[in-house]
Amino acid sequence: MSSSQAIFFHFTYYCYNDLIMGLVKYCCLEKVAAKTRDNQNEGDEMEMFCYQCQETAGGMACTGAKGVCGKPAAVSKMQDLSLHLLKGIAIYSTKARELGVDKPELNRFIVTALFETVTNVNFSEDHFVKRVSQALQWREEIKEAFLAAGGKLIDDLPGCATWTGSEGQYAARAETLTGKTDAANEDVRSLRSLIIYGLKGMSAYAEHACHLGYEDDRIYAFMQKALAGFADDTMSVEDAIALVLETGQFGVEVMALLDKANTTTYGNPEISKVNLGVGKNPGILVSGHDLKDFEELLIQTKGTGVDVYTHSEMLPGNYYPAFNKQEHLIGNYGGSWWEQAKEFETFNGPILMTTNCLAPPKESYQDRVYVTGTVRFDGLHFIEDREEGKQKDFSAIIEHAKRCSPPQELETGEIVGGFAHHQVLELADKVVGAVKSGAIKKFVVMAGCDGRKRARGYYTDFAAKLPKDTVILTAGCAKYRYNKLDLGDIDGIPRVLDAGQCNDSYSLAVIALKLKEVFNLDDINDLPIVYNIAWYEQKAVLVLLALLHLGVKNIHLGPTLPAFLSPNVAKVLIDTFQIGGIDIVETDMEAFMQ
Repeated sequence: MSSSQAIFFHFTYYCYNDLIMGLVKYCCLEKVAAKTRDNQNEGDEMEMFCYQCQETAGGMACTGAKGVCGKPAAVSKMQDLSLHLLKGIAIYSTKARELGVDKPELNRFIVTALFETVTNVNFSEDHFVKRVSQALQWREEIKEAFLAAGGKLIDDLPGCATWTGSEGQYAARAETLTGKTDAANEDVRSLRSLIIYGLKGMSAYAEHACHLGYEDDRIYAFMQKALAGFADDTMSVEDAIALVLETGQFGVEVMALLDKANTTTYGNPEISKVNLGVGKNPGILVSGHDLKDFEELLIQTKGTGVDVYTHSEMLPGNYYPAFNKQEHLIGNYGGSWWEQAKEFETFNGPILMTTNCLAPPKESYQDRVYVTGTVRFDGLHFIEDREEGKQKDFSAIIEHAKRCSPPQELETGEIVGGFAHHQVLELADKVVGAVKSGAIKKFVVMAGCDGRKRARGYYTDFAAKLPKDTVILTAGCAKYRYNKLDLGDIDGIPRVLDAGQCNDSYSLAVIALKLKEVFNLDDINDLPIVYNIAWYEQKAVLVLLALLHLGVKNIHLGPTLPAFLSPNVAKVLIDTFQIGGIDIVETDMEAFMQ
């Protein structure tokens, strides 16, 4: 048996093992969904149904009074209703755009409303009640604009485009929605889930770019076209697959847009040593992804005696030249988002959550948590959006910090990052030389999300046991499973190259495409690169679809495959793109390294 045949044998065996387990899981999932629908038909209060994240209950779906993430059923229902109405808005806006009608404020509303439904962003029922009211208003406004432009309504419009109701009727309407995408065919429903969760990820990146003044109407138009497509009951599996791949295409484009926004505004990330210790002043801990918020907080804390620290996905803020020379930016405190209960406790000062990755706070530090932008949690301090032409007002959190003790030290030392595409391409000759000499035998892309499950210890073990002639390419909070390991370097090239936040997975794609060009290869899959990606939420779904659009195959996804994949759809992904799950470290290592 040749080495390539051996790899295929191992890969196929474990993919189909995942597929069989997925079939069992999916049968159980359908029983859960059927029970939920039965309760609804009997007039009982419908429990939530959500399976959009990796940690969904039992690997199937969150169906009780509260999700694993802490999202209450009432919030889940209002999110379902908000999403339902966004589909109705998109039906009219897509047709109106064909007649020359485009409303920039509506485009931004749709993006923000989608982003708010991403896991660990918004936990406020009251907020979503208001959002539903706004969605109904926007739907009527764009419908009237469509008609005024000469548009004609078709018969049998779906309920998302026609239902109206008062605030007192929202909950009852939400109970009629299952939390699944609408489709009679389970495979189409599964593919639609891939699309809708990809759109949610897309909305996050589009929102960040918009905050920096960068927008692309083509991206807005696609998002609305895809949302409107959910009203098409005749959509085939083939049509749905085409739309999945198109979602990946625009995933690449939205990440490129955000990369341009970030680097044009703050400079290209550069190799940076990030301090892990603490200073003597009180501090503010910044988590999330929004660099605009981070910039304005740094400006407003300068000279106040209050230090600033990054946490989790804000770590890459230390890599940008606009930020990393600020004396009161001390470094990074702690690790991944799911460790915040411990780390927010010991930080002592206030915490600013700029985007998703908020876990329900413990009462002991709840008064020190401030949220802004799309983030909401009842009982926390909220910092209002910036007025046009002005900065957000962070004075309240700064004054709060002055009353607090300095943070407790968790660790010392430093970590190195800043290996986005511009920096790595500056080192291209050195990297290519190491590959040609055999000093680097393989690159392993270990980007994606981190999470609470013990199974994610797999990624720490995998990184630690990689041969010393391999280099890890990473982005996103998955890096916290191994970025503090002492893995050394290869001819001065660190063995962990951190490109940045989850959206900076785009950098990894640019690096791969550049290496393909340098080595004069016809196929990106001929590179000495393997993909072992962890996922948790919807932005990681978009990154996966973006890689598929770029033609990347043999992607391993873990720690489990998504619950929303039907067995047939899982088989299509396996057969067409060779997507697989993970097994034990030793088995995967053998397959990857051949």
